[in-house]
Amino acid sequence: MTETSDRRTEQHALPSSPCSSRRRLLRRAPAALALLGTAGGALLAGCERSASPIAFKSLDITGADYARQLSLTDARTEQPFLLSNLKGKIAVVFFGFTQCPDICPTTLSALAETRQLLGAEGDKLVGVFVTVDPKRDTAALMKAYVGSFSPDWVPLRGSADEVAAAAKEFKIFYREVPGKTESSYTIDHTAASYVFDTQGKVRLYVRHNTPPADLAADIRTLLAQAG
Repeated sequence: MTETSDRRTEQHALPSSPCSSRRRLLRRAPAALALLGTAGGALLAGCERSASPIAFKSLDITGADYARQLSLTDARTEQPFLLSNLKGKIAVVFFGFTQCPDICPTTLSALAETRQLLGAEGDKLVGVFVTVDPKRDTAALMKAYVGSFSPDWVPLRGSADEVAAAAKEFKIFYREVPGKTESSYTIDHTAASYVFDTQGKVRLYVRHNTPPADLAADIRTLLAQAG
């Protein structure tokens, strides 16, 4: 399978802060700055001191207008699932398929290692695996596959249209690549994950092959924010 990534996700622009707006105003109006004198300098210095963005190792997409909701079927129970079901947990959402030869098992294995690195807080991390192959990934197969990495992680599936809608919401690319027979196709798909905080808000875009130690550090930061 070929690893494919939707670069538009990384072009997300974070909202401007009040301090950044002041800096633009001061740059564009030197005369006004001169009139402000030392008071203006103190104002700008105050902005610089208060602007202390969190240094995540993954891409911070807090406030993104995508990856906001996920409504599919939990393969374990055959009941509807919403991300709000995991409130109080850190959810890591990944799209893939059970017959994926490399990207998917590597990602889920790394997530399992991340959970171990979190120690006592590991139970606050939940993996959510969304199939992009609803034709072959039955509920039983999804349950067994995801359960082999962790029994409390969530395998999600849906109709072809439901999966397509979810992929669109998350800016996930996927397409079938024909095999030697009609049923032996593989699937190219975006090989990245999304991290949701304990309030169910999307916070991070995690590139494929991000070291588990880096992801664990980011998750600890999110848990600390939650108090």
